[in-house]
Amino acid sequence: MRYFVVAMLIAVAPMSLFAQESERPRARDLGLTIGIFNTGEHNAITDVRGVLVGQTTVIEGDRVRTGVTAIFPHGGNLYSSRVPAAIHVGNGFGKLLGVTQIRELGEIETPILLTCTLCVWKAADAMVEWMLAQEEMENVRSINPVVGETNDGGLNDIRSRPIEAHHVVTALESATNGPVTEGAVGAGAGTVAFGWKGGIGTSSRVLPEGLGGYSLGVLVQSNFGGILQISGAPVGIELGQYSFSGQISREGAHDPEEDIHEWGSIMMVIATDAPLSDRNLERVARRAVMGLARTGSYASNGSGDYVIAFSTANGVRRPAADDVYGLDDLSNGRMSALFQATVEATEEAIYNSLLKAETVTSNGRTVEGLPITKTIEILKRYGVIQ
Repeated sequence: MRYFVVAMLIAVAPMSLFAQESERPRARDLGLTIGIFNTGEHNAITDVRGVLVGQTTVIEGDRVRTGVTAIFPHGGNLYSSRVPAAIHVGNGFGKLLGVTQIRELGEIETPILLTCTLCVWKAADAMVEWMLAQEEMENVRSINPVVGETNDGGLNDIRSRPIEAHHVVTALESATNGPVTEGAVGAGAGTVAFGWKGGIGTSSRVLPEGLGGYSLGVLVQSNFGGILQISGAPVGIELGQYSFSGQISREGAHDPEEDIHEWGSIMMVIATDAPLSDRNLERVARRAVMGLARTGSYASNGSGDYVIAFSTANGVRRPAADDVYGLDDLSNGRMSALFQATVEATEEAIYNSLLKAETVTSNGRTVEGLPITKTIEILKRYGVIQ
């Protein structure tokens, strides 16, 4: 076989790939604390009760580096036990399937898949086939698959559309709670962020009991550009790699020709166990863009910046067979702490996606991982860490 698969629980890749990833730190390992709220046990989206994540990394020869990341709001049948959801579009240059029905009905009825741009429809078709084969689905004649993407065409032979049905099924069926592998894995295998290797990143927050005690987690697929800053420190400028650097006079600026290229996209998925309606989930989703902006993104013309938010609370489930719902709904006045948690977790998830992503060579190109030693020196110089 000319490919191999890396799923969350299937360690069949060369050990060097895992060694590199495991040696690279997360933000907290550097002493970097983002915001004021505590994280959950794993500092991951799976800290939200019920949420499962599965990933498949696809590597074929020296040209393909891509994959699938699957997020489940809960482990049951999502079609018959739907969760409220909302989508916010920061910049709409993207191919997010399922948008109109989510906006119309305010709910999700499938897992959320992330993959590469030209494989969105193949991934959606595979997930629909998988769901129709599940129990209780014998009479289903309509389904709304939710599939997001970023364009990994720099490191991936994207025109070959390498995602196959079994890659999707592996991601779906390997989904579990607990720690989430980050960096150049799953849908982040071939992505680039701020000119460095991007990828999958995640983070979570737990509110104090006096603010409801709710959990909120974020998972990102980072593949965008801008002027990287970490907790305010101008890391991109200090490293000489950032948007438009070729057009201004700074030592270490890269080739001006690179400035004409649009810089990718980002998918941001938010889960919370707070009992929220789709209306307040949309308000939460909007705040993720604030966390994105803190990292140095300006949402370029060619960047698809999307947020999907959902609630896992039992009191907001929407059984497909019920005619009338009796739903819990957190008041507007209790939303502010969740907004703050969203900004914090989104910002940290993006940092984790960069810090954990190792250097990748594929498709005739090498993209370096963010240089850890130099980044630590910059963060210390600006007083961000000790």
